[in-house]
Amino acid sequence: MSNTAATPEKSVSNLSRVDQAAILLMTLGEGDAAEILKHMGPKEVQRIGGAMSSLSNVQQNDVQMVLGNFLEEVRTLTGLGMGSDSYIRNMLVTALGEDKANGLIDRILVGGNTTGLDTLKWMEARSVADIIRNEHPQIQAIVMAYLDADQSAEVMTYFAEKVRLDILMRVAALDTVQPSALQELNDILEKQFSGNETSQTKDMGGYKVAAEIMNNLDSSVEADLMDAIKEVDEDMGSQIQDLMFVFDNLKEVDDRGIQALLREVSSEVLIIALKGADDILQEKIFKNMSKRAAELLRDDLEAKGPVKLSEVEGAQKEILTIARRMADSGEIMLGGGGEQMV
Repeated sequence: MSNTAATPEKSVSNLSRVDQAAILLMTLGEGDAAEILKHMGPKEVQRIGGAMSSLSNVQQNDVQMVLGNFLEEVRTLTGLGMGSDSYIRNMLVTALGEDKANGLIDRILVGGNTTGLDTLKWMEARSVADIIRNEHPQIQAIVMAYLDADQSAEVMTYFAEKVRLDILMRVAALDTVQPSALQELNDILEKQFSGNETSQTKDMGGYKVAAEIMNNLDSSVEADLMDAIKEVDEDMGSQIQDLMFVFDNLKEVDDRGIQALLREVSSEVLIIALKGADDILQEKIFKNMSKRAAELLRDDLEAKGPVKLSEVEGAQKEILTIARRMADSGEIMLGGGGEQMV
């Protein structure tokens, strides 16, 4: 298990891969770092940028070992097939400060071709909500289906309960989107942002996307929204619920997956999350740790005392976010709702 920040007490073997990537980038000049970052996806850049901003007291031997590990891994590769995604502005400002980030962003984005929809990914959730607030509900649903689930969930918090219900049910009912619909949406957004034409239908939305958005909502909002969906369409609500992955579903993850997940979760977050877990899940966690680590965790759990339910739910959601990210990258496999999601 690892914390985000690198401290003198941490050896490189205990640093997460995100911390190691952050250390590697911090050893490069801004130009080289920019060239690497522009080939990463938005989630990768967010995570690495956050780690970069948290790094402190990194030892020279850690830097040398990170570089050594990187060179060893690269030596086994035949190529670095990376897709590009141009949304890094907010994270770089947070990680590097306004002045440094602006110069880096300019070099990354020169010649970039960002559609109106992609530009929304750069924006604060409240701003996205304001932009689409007066659009047709189907347009709102397409935007929610296009954005990453956690961003969509945050955007939806700025809408009234009835609007959230309508949007999510439309997301669940989406299958493919005609190019004319996407072009219409880009035309709307081009008043402020650049857009380009889509020449073919795009798979978008569906029950799985709706479930992912639900997973990222606050627990109270999620429960109310699920009840409302089932009142309107019981079958739709059940299918969305079946695809949702909740903390208790970690019981269904294999031991290797649990071990990989634990390496990415801080001890403090795990302790708080397990305060709300049953004995079966706690034992599954314990058995996938070293005997000494399990004993320490048991002691910490007993010593922690009462914890607010909201804190427990927040910690569990943080772990689930990590688990879903690892599942998306193929590092682990999640089993929820009677079927596996990768």
